[in-house]
Amino acid sequence: MRRTLRALCATAAVVAGTAIAVPTASAEVEPGGWTSYSPSFTEQERGCGQINGLTFQLTCSTGSGDQRAERRYATYSSGSRQFEGYFRISSMGGTRISLKQTFNESAAGPFFMLAVERGGRLYRVGGDTIQNGAAPVGTTVRVNTVHVVGSGHRTYINGSQRHSMGSPGGNFYDKFGSYRTDSGSGPITTVWSGVKFWRK
Repeated sequence: MRRTLRALCATAAVVAGTAIAVPTASAEVEPGGWTSYSPSFTEQERGCGQINGLTFQLTCSTGSGDQRAERRYATYSSGSRQFEGYFRISSMGGTRISLKQTFNESAAGPFFMLAVERGGRLYRVGGDTIQNGAAPVGTTVRVNTVHVVGSGHRTYINGSQRHSMGSPGGNFYDKFGSYRTDSGSGPITTVWSGVKFWRK
């Protein structure tokens, strides 16, 4: 009986130790003072966009019209906000697809759009290359965006800062999924995971 009790205690200790070893919500970049939270969201399926859990597909090769499969999160208008998520493109017959947006609701348009070209180049729509060859098909990529309303917006890929730009004030929200840019086309299947949010 005592041996059985000791064995159960040892098993519990191992399980507890395993639980402690699991990464917590401290994986964010720019650490210090962040509070995790879970904003509400809605899903947007338009054109040939399809959503299944955290899998976002554009099933057609159409180069026109509104083709999207995205999550749109709640609006914010002040403070600092951080997004973290991991994406993996499991198939891509198209190119120039937006994966993550920080949308400026006050300006009625996207403020920052992280997009991918065939071959894996990540870039800001209308602007700079963020990282060449970072997202070939089958590779898991971690994305963090840090947005200080009225000050700046920074983008990290796999923990390294790759882009920075100023930010106006206004109302903003985060979106991610698969969205055809004006110069893009599908098809694409993007799988997201590990999505987290912080604020301060």
